Amino acid sequence: MPHDIGLIAILAIGFGLALVLGMAVSYLKMPPLVGYLLAGVMIGPATPGFVADISLSTQLAEIGVMLLMFGVGLHFSINDLLSVKKIAIPGALFQMAVATALGFFVGSWWGWSFLGSIVFGLSLSVASTVVLLRALEAKGLLETPNGKIAVGWLVVEDLVMVLALVLLPVMADIFHTQPMGGADKNQMDVLQAVGITLAKVTAFIVLMLVVGKRLLPKILWLVAKNGSRELFTLAVIASAIGIAFLAASLFDVSFALGAFFAGMMLGESELSKRAADESLPLRDAFAVLFFVSVGMLLNPEIVWNEPLKLLIVILIITVGKTLAAVAFVLLFKYPLNTAMTVGISLAQIGEFSFILAGMGLAMDLIPNEAYSLILAGAIISIAMNSFLFGGIAPAIEWARKRSALARKLDQRIDPLALLPTTVNQSLLTGQVVIVGHGRVGRSLFQKLRAKNIACVVAEMDRALVQELRTQNIPAVVGDAADPFVLIQAHIAQAAILVIATKDAMDIGKMVETAKALNPKIAIFIRAEDSDAIVIYEKEGWGKSFTAEEELANRLSNEVIQELQRAH
Repeated sequence: MPHDIGLIAILAIGFGLALVLGMAVSYLKMPPLVGYLLAGVMIGPATPGFVADISLSTQLAEIGVMLLMFGVGLHFSINDLLSVKKIAIPGALFQMAVATALGFFVGSWWGWSFLGSIVFGLSLSVASTVVLLRALEAKGLLETPNGKIAVGWLVVEDLVMVLALVLLPVMADIFHTQPMGGADKNQMDVLQAVGITLAKVTAFIVLMLVVGKRLLPKILWLVAKNGSRELFTLAVIASAIGIAFLAASLFDVSFALGAFFAGMMLGESELSKRAADESLPLRDAFAVLFFVSVGMLLNPEIVWNEPLKLLIVILIITVGKTLAAVAFVLLFKYPLNTAMTVGISLAQIGEFSFILAGMGLAMDLIPNEAYSLILAGAIISIAMNSFLFGGIAPAIEWARKRSALARKLDQRIDPLALLPTTVNQSLLTGQVVIVGHGRVGRSLFQKLRAKNIACVVAEMDRALVQELRTQNIPAVVGDAADPFVLIQAHIAQAAILVIATKDAMDIGKMVETAKALNPKIAIFIRAEDSDAIVIYEKEGWGKSFTAEEELANRLSNEVIQELQRAH
């Protein structure tokens, strides 16, 4: 048997333990990520038994970071952020400032350095992308207005952390080589170092936006034309790791930022969904290794040696961040349910916290104790998050029964959820109510409007509703499964309801509300597939269509017409 099998041992034992513990914690209704971190603890130097090679684990973790950030870049959407920019951008910055200030305060109190305390606070301020997206998806909230605010908020946090990762090496060098305060020369050195770093980062970003945005999608398209699935997957992974490596080598930019921009540029391609799907298994595998590697650095003794410090860290993550987010969302006059959903979804920390804390530890900015507190706080907050999500509705109900203020906050209505009183009443009788203003809904609306047919749009994207209202088009924001939304669309006086969404459960609620208020209304439904059509017809919900069926009909008509012309 060969002697140099450290890498194989890490893969075999790390994946095996991660599988077992990931399955175990999932039965306890916790994210598998908690199991991966615990697997790392078990093969780390702080626990007895097999100890994995730390240097190899670190390199595997770096690859995990690249692929994690590449995945974030692939799914990064400027449009998603812009749709909630008025609440997400200032809200995320405010919440991060509060959490960072709390972390800085306790770090300074515990005797850590100025920059180390800032790194500690920043590490506690940013939520986990993986945990948040999976939690929202599990609760069916990802495409709701509340979910979009939470995701937009997270995008802002991620961008701030990307900037922090870029500037941290420069600041670390300055703080290690220059005294605090200092003379004008020291201040000039600081400004020069920051300026050089920002110039390099700017050069890299410009290169990616000008060259990468055009070149990478073309390369991906050329490889796709070859027809080889393995070459396509290889092209995606080579782009992620290759650009990350070149960014670090040529521009002194972190691997994380390089991979993030590689994902963003490939996300501009029409093949971005395929790129995401093809690279997902490898990204998931290395993400597991990343979390296992992070767990290896945790010293579990922190739990019983410093319980008070750990409790303070957990309170900052789960209470401080949540209260800051809830207060800010309520300040913008959103209902209590929205505020609680956003606040609880961010009440955990994850991969960016590990990356930043790992950099801080490697640069000798934070002590091992701080790193262990961050990791332990992450594991506990992630484990708590799913339970906190489950408690949102009971908590709101409990508060409503006991507090007039809670009842008032919960009954707040988004102004865009109310149809303006200035809408001509002639447009609200015999109109077509269109649920969803995506590609199908928008195309239908444009065709009906060209025929001067009155329409009212119900859409969950606030930015789209705002845009429609600027064009004097009747539109309301909200989930049409909520009867209030269809009532605002004047469904009782409508001639036709067109449902251009996909969720079968929501469709049932919409149909039920429409028929209760308007028994004679005609209903047309966009179906996901032929199985959905069977269900809808069996339930008697209305006429339904699939994109594939309509495409086949159109193609068959074109083929028949071409044959008739040929003869």
